[in-house]
Amino acid sequence: MTNAPRPYESYVYAYPHKTAYRPLADRPALRELWADERKDALSLYLHIPFCEVRCGFCNLFTRIGAPDELTTRYLDALDRQATAVADALHARAATGVRFAAAAFGGGTPTFLDAGELERLCDIAEKRMGADLRAVPLSVETSPSTATADRLSVLAERGATRVSIGVQSFVEEEAKAAVRPQRRSDVEAALGRIRDARIPVLNIDLIYGIDGQTPESWRLSLDAALAWRPEELYLYPLYARPLTPLGRRAHPSEAGWDAQRLDLYRRGRDHLLAEGYEQVSMRMFRRSGAPREGADDYACQTDGMIGLGCGARSYTSDLHYSFDYAVGMREIRSIIDAYTTTEDFSRAEVGRAVDADETRRRHLLQSLLQAEGMAVEGYRERFGSRPADDFPAELDRFADLGWLDTDAGPGLLRLSPTGLAYSDALGPALFSHAVRAAMASYEAK
Repeated sequence: MTNAPRPYESYVYAYPHKTAYRPLADRPALRELWADERKDALSLYLHIPFCEVRCGFCNLFTRIGAPDELTTRYLDALDRQATAVADALHARAATGVRFAAAAFGGGTPTFLDAGELERLCDIAEKRMGADLRAVPLSVETSPSTATADRLSVLAERGATRVSIGVQSFVEEEAKAAVRPQRRSDVEAALGRIRDARIPVLNIDLIYGIDGQTPESWRLSLDAALAWRPEELYLYPLYARPLTPLGRRAHPSEAGWDAQRLDLYRRGRDHLLAEGYEQVSMRMFRRSGAPREGADDYACQTDGMIGLGCGARSYTSDLHYSFDYAVGMREIRSIIDAYTTTEDFSRAEVGRAVDADETRRRHLLQSLLQAEGMAVEGYRERFGSRPADDFPAELDRFADLGWLDTDAGPGLLRLSPTGLAYSDALGPALFSHAVRAAMASYEAK
């Protein structure tokens, strides 16, 4: 086995990353972009870029607070965007437009009050035509905004999953992650979520926080398990540029990597022993719990419609969004520009996705799932095998012990070590062009 790379290079939740996007010179019309796309199993994502606090590790597109009726102006703009996008989708639709899944993310969607959440649901249903009570609907929340009235709205409008970012049940650790909160408030929020009877509760936890020990990590895991959540996500802490934690001193890379890898393995083993199955490096699902995702939506192949200034959309050959930033001043400027935009009929910022990038995206998003990827499914889509298209990468993964040698020739599946190194494996599949674009991006 060759020497393994660092296990925590980058969390790959979408490919290509937004830092590879650039302003689109031709500003293509949405009705042309979507004219020949399949639209019978789309995913709908509505982005709310507001939070009550900015966590120290967060590099998401969000701002603190919303002064001067900013949420109203933002929802007004979201309504205008939804109208324009719906018109584009239906303009030349050979078949019906149908959404197979929906999600509200951010930021913190429950930063909106109950009435504003009703309006958000109306935009998804009345403007976009999504049947929120008939498809999986996932919503992100936080301990301070998971109030009974907000949760009641979400439950009545069809939410099937609520994800709450707890990060740690140890107050000192939450403070160290620049996420000040009292455990009693967290427990009260979890109680309100359970009272709302939304089918799937997900709890996010973070490992690698300054001062965290195996004992305190176990305490957070057990505190979460006491609520029998249907899902648990275990995230390694990152200190990214332009975030509060990114400006602090941290332990040596080797020492921090070793700490995070040890805590990951302890958390994984504990959840497996408690009756959870591993879905990916981060995601664990309680055995027998309902699956939140749609049966007929596949993120590798189906389109995504994103609404809001931090959301991205996918067609088969273009990924697009609005401008991206992490720094608070730039984020505020982009949100302000969004709220005054009248014409949402064109794509502004994005990246073309050619045949090679499509293959990379499919392999990456499939391989990072614990169940692996059927080689025949890949061949049916692309007319080639993964080993034909990515021989050097797959040979390297095999040499590193990242591939499951017991999976058989028809299945590409990660070994337990490969899953643990997902944040190194994912970036290893980035193309040279995407890497170059990301490297030349000027953080702002």
